[in-house]
Amino acid sequence: MRAIKRYDRRGFTLVELMIVVAIIGVLAALAIYGVRRYLATAKTSEAKNTVGAITRGAAAAYERETSASQILAGGGTSAAASHELCDSAAAAVPAAIPQGTKYQPNSAAGQDFNNGSAVLGWPCLKFTISQPIYYQYQYLRGANNTHAALTGAPAVGAGLLGFEASAVGDIDGDGTAFSGFARGGTISNGELALATQVFVNNEFE
Repeated sequence: MRAIKRYDRRGFTLVELMIVVAIIGVLAALAIYGVRRYLATAKTSEAKNTVGAITRGAAAAYERETSASQILAGGGTSAAASHELCDSAAAAVPAAIPQGTKYQPNSAAGQDFNNGSAVLGWPCLKFTISQPIYYQYQYLRGANNTHAALTGAPAVGAGLLGFEASAVGDIDGDGTAFSGFARGGTISNGELALATQVFVNNEFE
């Protein structure tokens, strides 16, 4: 009359427990991969945004009219205003590519992004960074950055008729492979044409 239903109280079998553990393991692996990918993407977004900002600075500098300072004699006429790209930055910032670490730019006068003049380098571009950075940045007028990570980037205009803003990094810190980002522009018939998007090579290296 008072029979006990033993099967209503049975526990999980070993097979069921192994399946649950396997599922948790797969989900954990996917989560770890997703987090790593997210962190890497956050780092590369620095390079893309910064290269874009340097490019905008170069375009804005070209759009500004440059007039020579002159003292004119009576009846004289000043030289016509012109449009000029900023000359190349004296050096890349930082001097060495950070390897999985950040570099704090030196804000002292004449250092890092404060090195240049009204017609040369970073001050001409009205560009500076005060926060730590993962990448080495360079601005060149009339030339491409020759680092291997930027092989294949669109060539800029010959002579002084173009520019390239670039970033090279080693966010995984292996010291053997590097990521490269670049965007440039070329002057044609007095107009500055920019690359349609940022060139990217080995994004997560």
